[in-house]
Amino acid sequence: MRNGFESKVITRRHENPIKVAANIMQTIQVGCAIIIKGARLLIAQRKPGDSFGGYWEFPGGKQYDTEDMVTCLKREVKEELAIEIRPRFFLENATYEYPDKTIVLHFYLCDWIRGIPLKHDCHDFRWVFPEELRLFRLLPGDTDIMNKLILMKWTYFRDRTFGHLAW
Repeated sequence: MRNGFESKVITRRHENPIKVAANIMQTIQVGCAIIIKGARLLIAQRKPGDSFGGYWEFPGGKQYDTEDMVTCLKREVKEELAIEIRPRFFLENATYEYPDKTIVLHFYLCDWIRGIPLKHDCHDFRWVFPEELRLFRLLPGDTDIMNKLILMKWTYFRDRTFGHLAW
């Protein structure tokens, strides 16, 4: 982000640098793992004290500058739930703008590889069928993909090939 800040200040020489800095919004890249085991998906509940505490989500988290999204997903799921996953393919992005930041969610369909989920960095977790997702209060950023997963469940779960889908 430092390079973006410097170039923005340099290209806007006639503006007050403090005013320009105040208008720069932080962009956070977040990996979201839609983890499949058999015909079920893994969802995690945020801790009560966290932002959106009590909401359910697809596991994942913030990407470090030094890692690609696949590495981010594997790391975050291991840290949060102590399981290993294999990201199969990218599904879609969703961008949400807030007054102080922009969050870009990167959804990947992932296979569960091994491990029993533990609540390392979440309040609870559940393995659910796609149609059961509507019973949980999911984060606003996860609801669009939830609806697509429910509509497309036969494509995802009829076999283990998980071919690429163009949404």
